[in-house]
Amino acid sequence: MYWLRYLLKEPYHALGSARNREFMSLLLKYGDHARYQLAEVAFGGYKLKVPDAMSFLWQHKEIFADEFYFFESNESQPVIFDCGANIGMSVLYFKKLFPKARLLAFEAEPAIASLLRQNLERNGIHDVQIVDKAVWTDENGIWFGSESADSSSIYSTSQKRKIDSIRLKDYLEKEARIDFLKMDIEGAEIDVLNDCRGSLSHVKHLFVEFHSYLGNAQGLADVMKVFEENGFRYYVDTNQHRLKPFVNHRYRGNDVMDLQLNIFGWRE
Repeated sequence: MYWLRYLLKEPYHALGSARNREFMSLLLKYGDHARYQLAEVAFGGYKLKVPDAMSFLWQHKEIFADEFYFFESNESQPVIFDCGANIGMSVLYFKKLFPKARLLAFEAEPAIASLLRQNLERNGIHDVQIVDKAVWTDENGIWFGSESADSSSIYSTSQKRKIDSIRLKDYLEKEARIDFLKMDIEGAEIDVLNDCRGSLSHVKHLFVEFHSYLGNAQGLADVMKVFEENGFRYYVDTNQHRLKPFVNHRYRGNDVMDLQLNIFGWRE
């Protein structure tokens, strides 16, 4: 009966838990919305304004349904750095998991940072420090291309402008302990991790969304070296099954990336 289990695997996963059933209901409700149009969405008692309904749906899938950011802590007020907080989905999840957490949320794109502030205030979250600057290796600013929803980056092909930046290393070194460091900064993670490689010994959990942009060095080995040098055990989730990978080089039909990975690091 293996063939039956194989055929039913995805439907069972999609409907097998309340979290996944919620995602399916949201998919039915918002899945036909026009792309890259400002929309109002609601789920689980939250109400948000989002720049793209489809991006919101896949954020819900990863963060609330699949719980990519779930971690355990004995601390009553864990310290969480959310680099690339976007519209606030990850912040909502972290505050649901640990209501008393001390949380810093970094978001580079000005329009998205504005939505982040609105969404947190709208949902009664007032104790999050929002840093509306790019996470980088210095405070000299960075050339940054704005895109719709969640793909603005230093590698953007759109017209770029210089925006303010912070040096993440300086923020890390101010803390005695960081319980969770999330880094989803659209390609800047390679430079930032290299700059911070000597300042991660007090980080308990490290999540990095790795991006490889066409025409640039991939740099995955350098990223993994930082994990290993700092004593993390890790798990790598490709989140893709690519047919004919020797000729199909692009990530999910993406015009600018050829690889995206989720890397989870923890200490034993």
